[in-house]
Amino acid sequence: MTTIETIKNNKIVAVIRKADEQNIVPILEALSEGGVKAVEITAETPHVERVIETAVRNTSSDMHIGAGTVLDPETARAVMLAGATFIVSPTLNTDTLKLTNRYGVLNISGVLTPTEILTAYEHGAKMVKVFPADAFGPNYIKNILGPLPHVQAMVTGGITLENMNDYLSKGCTAVGIGSNLVNAKELKTKEDYKQLTKRAHQYREKLKELET
Repeated sequence: MTTIETIKNNKIVAVIRKADEQNIVPILEALSEGGVKAVEITAETPHVERVIETAVRNTSSDMHIGAGTVLDPETARAVMLAGATFIVSPTLNTDTLKLTNRYGVLNISGVLTPTEILTAYEHGAKMVKVFPADAFGPNYIKNILGPLPHVQAMVTGGITLENMNDYLSKGCTAVGIGSNLVNAKELKTKEDYKQLTKRAHQYREKLKELET
């Protein structure tokens, strides 16, 4: 299954900040066991290329590992060479889109307004990231996607177990979830990782309510 297919089917992208080479693999294993199959490791992570390389080398092929907070083509190229299979940005940079499209790598560009969404789409974005979603709420997603139904949108910013389905029910394709799901610095014991698996499973179970 391709990365974009996995994100569309799984609907959850875990945003991992401040992980390192020692804890990234157990984090990914815990998330995978809980049913989350796509993650973005943010680019401000120290030695992010090595963290991504470690993740890619030591996890199963059904876990899709991307890089987040990518602001420019140079960073995009570095994390792609490290093994990232998709790129997520908080902003729209058309030069970065051009680079990732050249190599067939999914780029989820950060947008907010209808103009930014259409600009990203016209520059080849197969999915966009509406950020910060919590500044406007779920109804904003419905309103902006009304005239842009062909756009695949992931929402990020303040997504929780309680409001995730509110956004998904308004038309977005997926959600990006950060510290409400993964707080890398607080994961120290086996029990902590078990709790991470439990949280991931809770999010996956919550999605079933959309089917009823």
